[in-house]
Amino acid sequence: MKIAQIAPLMESVPPRFYGGTERVVSYLTEELVAQGHEVTLFASGDSITAANLVACCTQALRLDPAVRDIVPYYMLMLDKVRCQAERFDVLHFHIDHFHFPIFRHLPIPSITTLHGRQDLRDSLPFYAGFSDMPLISISDAQRTPLPHANFASTIYHGLPRDLLEPSLRANGGYFAFIGRISPEKGPVDAIRIARGLGVPLKIAAKVDKQDEAYFREVVHPLLQGEGVDFFGESFEKDKGPFLRDASALLFPIAWPEPFGLVMIEAMACGTPVLAYRAGSVAEVIDEGVTGMIVENIDQACRMAPQVAKLDRRKVRRRFEERFTARRMATDYVRVYRGLMRQAAAHSSAHSPRTARFASGAGLRAADHLVSDVEPHAE
Repeated sequence: MKIAQIAPLMESVPPRFYGGTERVVSYLTEELVAQGHEVTLFASGDSITAANLVACCTQALRLDPAVRDIVPYYMLMLDKVRCQAERFDVLHFHIDHFHFPIFRHLPIPSITTLHGRQDLRDSLPFYAGFSDMPLISISDAQRTPLPHANFASTIYHGLPRDLLEPSLRANGGYFAFIGRISPEKGPVDAIRIARGLGVPLKIAAKVDKQDEAYFREVVHPLLQGEGVDFFGESFEKDKGPFLRDASALLFPIAWPEPFGLVMIEAMACGTPVLAYRAGSVAEVIDEGVTGMIVENIDQACRMAPQVAKLDRRKVRRRFEERFTARRMATDYVRVYRGLMRQAAAHSSAHSPRTARFASGAGLRAADHLVSDVEPHAE
C-alpha cells in the first residue's frame, strides 16, 4: 500500500524535545514501513525516517528563530501533497484543519487523526461544514463534544514494543511529572501531592511562550522549596531512565486530555500512573493494574502509596497487550483498507475515469498485507 503521512511542522519527526503528535507520527510511520508498506512522510527537513521524506521546511518551525508566521509553510506543504496525491492509495493527515477544503473532493481517500482537544466552541460549525471528511479519534472521550462528526474509528496511540526498557523495581524513590508547564497539565497539584506525602518530585517539562507568565508567577516559586527538582525539557534518550526509576507518574490534569502519551510511556517502563479523572484517563488506565484514578489532591495523597506498590510486571504486560506501535499500525491499516474500498466503489459508480486512483494493485496489496497482521489486542 502506498501511504502518505502528513505531519505537523512545528517539531521534527521524531521530535528532539517535547512533541507528542510528531512522536506518534514517527512510531506509526516506521511500523508501517516495517510491515512492508511504501510510506512517504511530509515533514520538516530535519526529520529522520526509514520512509521517503519530503522536506516541507528546513527545520522544525519551533526551533527556527527566523520563523514568524507558520501558515505559509503549511500552505507550501499542502501544495506538495496535492501535486503528488495521485501517487498514493491513501493520505493520512495529522495537522488539524488546514487541508480540509483542498482535499475534500479529491478522488484519493484521506483520513485525519485529531490529536488535540475538540471541546472548543469553534469546532462545532467546522466539523458540521465538513461532515464528509473521515476522522480518527485517539480516545472515545475526545470525540464526545462532536457527536455528529464523521469518525471512522478510535485508535489509541502505541509505542514500539522495545523502545523503553521496563524496571521491576523503582530505584529512585521519587514521583515523576513529564509534559508541559501549563495549568491544564497540573504541575502545581503534582508538587502539592508529592510534598503532602514527603516524596521527592522530579519535573521534566517544557514551558511554551504562552505559559511563561504562569511558570514565572505560579510554578517557579513552588520550585524553591525542598524535594522538587525541575529539569526543563527532557531529551528522548533521558525519558526511559527518568520514568523507569520513578515510583509513579503523577498525571493530575485539569482538562479533557485527548490521550496522554506519557501515561503509556510510563507503563512501558513498568511505572504505574496516578491520574485525575478527566478526558481519556479512564480509557488508558486499567485501575488496580496500571494505576489509579482520583478526583483531587486529598484522594491522590491517600492512594499514592497503593499505586507505588502495584506489580510492575503487570503494568508492563498490560502495555504490551494494549499500546504497542504494531497494534496501532494494524488498526490504521484496517481503516485505510476500508477507505480504499469505499473510494473504489464510489469511483466505479460515478466516474470510471477516476477509479484507477483507488483500485487495482494498491487495493490488492492492501488486502494481502492486512491479512498478515495480527488482530487488535485489547
